[in-house]
Amino acid sequence: MKVHTLTFLLIVIVVFSCRSLKKQAENSTYSGNPIFAGWYADPEGIVLKDEYWVFPTYSAKYENQVFFDAFSSKDLVTWEKHARILDTAIIKWAKQALWAPSMIAKNDQYYLFFSANDLQKPGGPYWDEKDAINHHGGIGIAVADAPSGPFKDYLGKPLIGEFHNDAQPIDQFVFKDMDGTHYIVYGGWGHCNLAKLNNDFTGFIPWSDGKLFKEITPEGYVEGPFMFYRNKTWYFMWSEGGWGNDTYKVAYAMAKKATGPYERIGTILQSDKNIATGAGHNSVIRTPNTDNWYIVYHRRPIPNEGRDHRVTCIDKLEFNEDGTIKQVKMTFEGVKKSNQK
Repeated sequence: MKVHTLTFLLIVIVVFSCRSLKKQAENSTYSGNPIFAGWYADPEGIVLKDEYWVFPTYSAKYENQVFFDAFSSKDLVTWEKHARILDTAIIKWAKQALWAPSMIAKNDQYYLFFSANDLQKPGGPYWDEKDAINHHGGIGIAVADAPSGPFKDYLGKPLIGEFHNDAQPIDQFVFKDMDGTHYIVYGGWGHCNLAKLNNDFTGFIPWSDGKLFKEITPEGYVEGPFMFYRNKTWYFMWSEGGWGNDTYKVAYAMAKKATGPYERIGTILQSDKNIATGAGHNSVIRTPNTDNWYIVYHRRPIPNEGRDHRVTCIDKLEFNEDGTIKQVKMTFEGVKKSNQK
């Protein structure tokens, strides 16, 4: 009797052990959300050579936002942290509020665009005569030989250090068109500008009307622009609502040219009280040589611990037959392991 009982117990242990190992194996094939530990927001995802990279904002009080960390992965599941790839000790004119890094590679160099100091303008709603820090700042550039750095200040001053078309110079995204033209799209305070970068990223090429900055603000736009190209179509994405609460969400438009015109189609990512709130400020990445797309974004965990409690997540981005984007389903499991081919 004791032998049978022992045999039965051993069988039960083996069965449950196998199930546990299977569950662990399944879990290891998914990224999980958030994809890495810590409070991070405004993530830009990008494929550089044979790796996925994410460059986020360190989510904290403005005076503590004085550096950038970066994260890299071979498969979207296991992420390596690259600490303090850039900080205010390197960018002398930047004092705080380092936000929304945007990376682009060109001629074996890696250019990291960023905004700093939360620049304000006289007469604006947040102008404080006594706060000298945000009287100067805007969008700058750092450059390095590798995406992990070490970076150095490229210009020694902001690339964009003033308001144009009432757009606060923050939340920049830099991209390359099919014809080789490099663009920068940016803007806060409900206004979005598009500009053509010159060959060495030291300035801009004027539009046909002689102006440097073309306003392309779509209906509902607040901040956080991003663009990508798929099947001969340009997608323009942005965030709406308030970044500090659960009204934050992602909307998009489509056009045949990077320069537009763009008309708002609708929202595709918003709060889900069963998962998280305040989902927004996204980017998009694709596994090379496939039609597998992913949206990288930040959201507010439930329960939320305060204004700056934001984490970086990834979920599938899928399309309808007509090219429009399906509603994004936020998950806790994230996406499946995806090694580059």
